[in-house]
Amino acid sequence: MAKKPNYRFERSERDRKKAEKKAARLAAKQAKAGTVDEPDSPPPPESSED
Repeated sequence: MAKKPNYRFERSERDRKKAEKKAARLAAKQAKAGTVDEPDSPPPPESSED
């Protein structure tokens, strides 16, 4: 006997996996952007002792 399809559950699982993938991509993009921005930032001010 074939199993009865549970479309609502299958769709929610697809949506959940899609959201996880999207979040992972966003985190990777932010991490990459964060590493690029750090070298471009101005260096900390040096204290001159006269």
